[in-house]
Amino acid sequence: MFDMLFFFRKERDFLKNYEIDYLPETVQGFLSYQSAVLNKSELTVLEYASDLRTFFRWLVRSKDDPKNRKDLADYDIRGVDIDVISALSLGDLYAFLAFCQRELKNSPKTRARKASALRSYFKFLKSHALIEKNPAEDLGLPGTKKALPKYLTLDQSIDLLDAIDGKFFERDFCIITFFLNCGLRLSELVGLNLRSIRPDGSVIVLGKGNKERIVYLNDACADALNKYLKVRPSEGLKDREALFISRHKNRISPKTVQHIVKKFLDKAGITEPGYSVHKLRHTAATLMYQHGQVDVMLLKELLGHESLATTQIYTHVANEQIKSAIESNPLSRVKAKEKKSEQ
Repeated sequence: MFDMLFFFRKERDFLKNYEIDYLPETVQGFLSYQSAVLNKSELTVLEYASDLRTFFRWLVRSKDDPKNRKDLADYDIRGVDIDVISALSLGDLYAFLAFCQRELKNSPKTRARKASALRSYFKFLKSHALIEKNPAEDLGLPGTKKALPKYLTLDQSIDLLDAIDGKFFERDFCIITFFLNCGLRLSELVGLNLRSIRPDGSVIVLGKGNKERIVYLNDACADALNKYLKVRPSEGLKDREALFISRHKNRISPKTVQHIVKKFLDKAGITEPGYSVHKLRHTAATLMYQHGQVDVMLLKELLGHESLATTQIYTHVANEQIKSAIESNPLSRVKAKEKKSEQ
């Protein structure tokens, strides 16, 4: 059952600092399967590890004498075996989610993520015949409000591009141009290699779940890329394949890209809270949908979304703008006066 665990430890170094050995063996096997077999992203696997660790710490703590209960982090969960897990019920899972709401003050979105992790974990155990009954089969997800994506307006996007300067101008301009035009995720941009660039002017992007997709570069992207490639360092590189290079001659890191975007957002005067690299992805999608009349199905493929429901949020953005435009009419607050009663 856990033969893949060795492969997981050897190939997925990112969990070494997450104390994988301190998780129950069934959780280690589950994480192995998600990473090595289902090709789940690094972030997804780390979130599973975090949420399941919290669940099992709560489980061990709940069996402790209330007078002697310690902080969650002080509980050793390595000894939780399959017999304990097999005895769990749907009520236990809801009790955990109630604990997350009451004591951890988790938002509905965070609780929904934890519930999703539990559903995936118990489904894995059931499908591998480790448990006879799946207690999470009917586990509902806490309702979450679908927030509209935050994005830059067309004018703000132009202001952001105009604000870029400095020693690494060509690189930084190319990075932000790619975000605003192609709607790349942060991990996708950082992972671009020289060989990702195809002769026809497109790039091969490695998205979530190691799924490749082709993104065609428009004139702005092609121009920014060509100018960057002329000044891209070629000597002393520690990763010769990386497209975007840091000042230390390494592949540029996500943290550095986030810093670059934040610096030029501030310089452009876009200082409202909530703007980030991911908001530039939302900006690209919104501008393409609103100004380019891009079909939502085509937008789904371009962004690398697995579900159409994820993409359809951009149709709601347009609806909100229509509503806002109507409400901005100066006559929108002019109401009929009370009719005077006849004497």
